[in-house]
Amino acid sequence: MADEANRNAFFEIQGRMIEATAKLKQVENQLRNKEKEKKRAYLTLEELKLCDDTNTYKSIGRTFVLEPKSVLMEEQEQKLKDSDTAIASLQTSKEYLEKQMAEIENNLRELLQQEPGLARQIMSMSV
Repeated sequence: MADEANRNAFFEIQGRMIEATAKLKQVENQLRNKEKEKKRAYLTLEELKLCDDTNTYKSIGRTFVLEPKSVLMEEQEQKLKDSDTAIASLQTSKEYLEKQMAEIENNLRELLQQEPGLARQIMSMSV
């Protein structure tokens, strides 16, 4: 009876571990994308600062529309601010998920130390 409870506890912890790992990967991908977006906005903003008398165009789908330089610079600055905010939020989520993963690993380690026979059963199932 206790053996079955330990197996169920293991499978529950395993499910939580898989879920937390998937969420962590998703957050890391979102973080990478936001960092790319931020870098692109920064580089575009720097290019816009270089010259004063150049016509600037905004891409809208397949067409380009003449826009004042100030409007484009404001848009890029706003993208930078939005990216910074999103990156900070995603970083907080990542730290939380990493703590959650460490807690799940500790729970799993504790379960396997309490019941060494369970580790043998699990190893025989996976082979």
